[in-house]
Amino acid sequence: MYRTIICAIGMGSRETATRLLRRAAALVDEGGSIVVMHVIENIPRHHLADIPEEFETTAIIEAERKLVALCKELAVPATVEVRIGVAASLLVSAARERSADLILLSSHVTDITDYVFSSIVDKVVRHAGCSVLIDRRPGQAQEDAALF
Repeated sequence: MYRTIICAIGMGSRETATRLLRRAAALVDEGGSIVVMHVIENIPRHHLADIPEEFETTAIIEAERKLVALCKELAVPATVEVRIGVAASLLVSAARERSADLILLSSHVTDITDYVFSSIVDKVVRHAGCSVLIDRRPGQAQEDAALF
């Protein structure tokens, strides 16, 4: 169905990550590719003095390790990429860079910040140049242990 899928794995649960990876594997064309992306949001500059220098490097390595292990466990052939920045912008950019034809991501339980600042999903849907599939799962707030 799709040649290149950007599968966005956020800070949600392992169950959500597993569901997204399995869905991506089911939707990708034979010979197609899946890029699993995790974005570590920028840390405001005024907080950087309180954070050890190696924080970003450690966070990237740990996220990559967990995502590679999960892909291997599920037998989902994928490239894992972890970036630091603004999640919605980086997902849209990654899709453009790779000429992706689908961005797959999960929604979360809406809270007040989504109404004030807009959610990552809203921003991706508005700015993506390709199809966007939003995984919605009732009861997501009660899912299992977090992946990150």
